[in-house]
Amino acid sequence: MCDKYLTKTSIVNFEHKNIQSLINQRRWKSLDDFNKIGVAYQFVKDEMLFGYNKSDDISASEVLSDGYGQCNTKGNLLMALLRGLGIPCRFHGFTINQQLQKGAIPTYVFWLAPKYIIHSWVEVYLDGRWINLEGFILDAQYLTSLQQRFSQEKDVFCGYGVATKCFSSPDTDWRGEDTYIQKEGIHDDFGLYDSPDEFYREQGTNLSGVKRWMYQRVIRHLINFNVANIRKKTVLEVQNAQP
Repeated sequence: MCDKYLTKTSIVNFEHKNIQSLINQRRWKSLDDFNKIGVAYQFVKDEMLFGYNKSDDISASEVLSDGYGQCNTKGNLLMALLRGLGIPCRFHGFTINQQLQKGAIPTYVFWLAPKYIIHSWVEVYLDGRWINLEGFILDAQYLTSLQQRFSQEKDVFCGYGVATKCFSSPDTDWRGEDTYIQKEGIHDDFGLYDSPDEFYREQGTNLSGVKRWMYQRVIRHLINFNVANIRKKTVLEVQNAQP
């Protein structure tokens, strides 16, 4: 496999001390390739909560420090963990329709979202084939809260960061196959890139100018507060159900 799928970049900075510390503390290097992918994937999916960072093109170590992320930023971290474990991976860039973010992004700030939002997933190489990984975007607690809130919806669902044909049981856990949670919202396909750095140099990020300034300093915090409240409802329901 070509070295370009294993190299470090400014964004995929897997040699950063905090990323190396995580890998070493969890003893992930002792695992076989299938399970290396699995532990890195499930860590990014569930231990890194769904939330909105200051920009799509921040480094993997900054995503880890934040403790949360969305499709693009969680992807930055997942790529860094995979390459840090010697697993080849690459970047696939898209746009998604803004409607799948409605609900996660409150109505009163929804005007800020572009009609088609930069999106990506990670492709990992295992046993002679590339596997698409997108199902890591939403942490299990957040997704469970949505499923409880919209319990009547079993199949097609679009909104709150979800665009799937099987809302009741989407393929989001690592089993050695493709995983998706926003695939049905894809609009543009920009194709494959060796790294997110290459993609963002070519395509840019979602916001610029005054909108970027407002998003970074105020609006993303309002969105994250909304997302946290959605997630919290699962915890409250469990606590209230206990005798």
